[in-house]
Amino acid sequence: MYVKVTRSGPRKYVKLVEAFRDGKGKPKQRVVATLGRLETIEAGSANSLLNGLLRVTGNPSLEEGTGEIDFIPARSVGDTWLLTSLWKELGFADGFRRILRSRRAFDAERLLRVMVFNRLCDPESKLGIMRWMEHALVPDIDEASVTHQHLLRTMDTLSECGEMLEETLAELLRPLIDQELSIVFYDLTTIRAEGESEEKDEVRKYGLSKDGGIRRQVMLGVVQTADGLPIHHEVFEGNAAETKTLVPTLKKILGRYPIRRVVLVADRGLLSLDNLESIRKIRVGDHNLEFILAVPARRYGDFDQILKNFHNRQCKEATAEVTGEMEWSGFRLIVAHRPDMAEAQHDKRNQTIQSLEEDAAKWAGKLDRQDGGRVYRGRKLSDAGVTARFYKAVSDAHIANLIKVDLSSELFNYSIDEKALKRAEMIDGKLILVTNMADHAPEEIVSRYKSLSDIERGFRVLKSEIEIAPVFHRKPDRIRAHAMICFLALVLYRVLRMRLKSRDKQYSPERMLEIVRQIQYHQVTLHRKQSASGLSTMTPEQRDLFEAVKLPKPNKRRL
Repeated sequence: MYVKVTRSGPRKYVKLVEAFRDGKGKPKQRVVATLGRLETIEAGSANSLLNGLLRVTGNPSLEEGTGEIDFIPARSVGDTWLLTSLWKELGFADGFRRILRSRRAFDAERLLRVMVFNRLCDPESKLGIMRWMEHALVPDIDEASVTHQHLLRTMDTLSECGEMLEETLAELLRPLIDQELSIVFYDLTTIRAEGESEEKDEVRKYGLSKDGGIRRQVMLGVVQTADGLPIHHEVFEGNAAETKTLVPTLKKILGRYPIRRVVLVADRGLLSLDNLESIRKIRVGDHNLEFILAVPARRYGDFDQILKNFHNRQCKEATAEVTGEMEWSGFRLIVAHRPDMAEAQHDKRNQTIQSLEEDAAKWAGKLDRQDGGRVYRGRKLSDAGVTARFYKAVSDAHIANLIKVDLSSELFNYSIDEKALKRAEMIDGKLILVTNMADHAPEEIVSRYKSLSDIERGFRVLKSEIEIAPVFHRKPDRIRAHAMICFLALVLYRVLRMRLKSRDKQYSPERMLEIVRQIQYHQVTLHRKQSASGLSTMTPEQRDLFEAVKLPKPNKRRL
């Protein structure tokens, strides 16, 4: 038996039909019962009959359902919800949309948001973002609008309105900055770039990498406040001189932030006499820019006599950190000495020298035995070969100023420069700073400079958690857009860190996002006809983290 739908004029009827064979064995059909018109059946007129048949056969009734449950793969939403809430609270959503909405037919601000969040949640290529969104739900985002071409077009838009976006970002960050005294840290790092093609106005240049070696790269400069908040970034050519990037970057900062007093804290690589003269001329309101700059180690020789007097008076018997102040070229010269660091540097250098001398003695002994007639397996050792090998070992250990290898001699020969060694021992554990700040004690100056290590942590976040490198884009504008996306991710990261720190939470932003990422969006279909959705029940730890950063908890109705 089976159900058959027949037509009579405009109407359709549902009939119960039986197949059988007549007396001659031919297949025939006969109507057992007419159940009624199709529209009445669809309205439920035959449900009682169907339920009776289901009960007789021991199956669930229509009301009880089929018993089948289909689960749609869960998608993480806790981390993207938190970042969306922070993005809106900081004003980024409205601020950036005002600039980007007239540039494209699609919502470029929302796509920018997706790319920034991806750097913090699961860094992927622009093409990989679609794969990420298969298991991540970003609030307020229409998944159909996230295509590879739209993402690239959004990056082009960022380049077109880069200046306006940076000015808008500055306006949004101003409330978070101390207007009276802002300690500004500036440093640069190198970002490895891939590809061999050459583009117009190329920024990928071969230069000395911070990670060692000569690589094709771009330079990224970042300015941040003493609280660790990044406020500006700049992309430079990969072979740009660090000292030449400082002054133009500072002028941009002073033009965008109404800061009454700025103290620049910069690393050793940014100090040069030319830079000091340029910095001296920069005005902040009605007074000169103030700065704290570290003297690079290669320049310590200019301060030998000053260091010698300070070392003899205060450092030889010191058991804790000591600081001193001198005058140099019209600036304050601050010297700090740490005995523990001095001892560690002294021991490490002596171990290196001892190891090299042992190698030298071994090679010299072998040369002497060869001269005495002894034969060894393999290629014969030569004085020139030993000299070259030893010189490379000394250079790799960065103590060529202490161990002098005689490259002009026909015989292997070297000496230790005792004067240079004593000078190195005097420099051990010392930090030399140049400043024009008149109202800070030497200890405060040293403390301000040591805070510069925080920007180094920011670079590590960019390279590890956010994965800014390597850069696979080849067009200069897209490289700058990629840097802006990563910089915005760093801003969100640091704001989260500041909030966690203010509540004495021992979580990193990365760990916090990992924990709230476990809040997932679930969808289920019951009996093939009923659907339901919801969020994972939050743990006390997850609730506490949302409260710590002062952001609303996930709500299914607002997804």
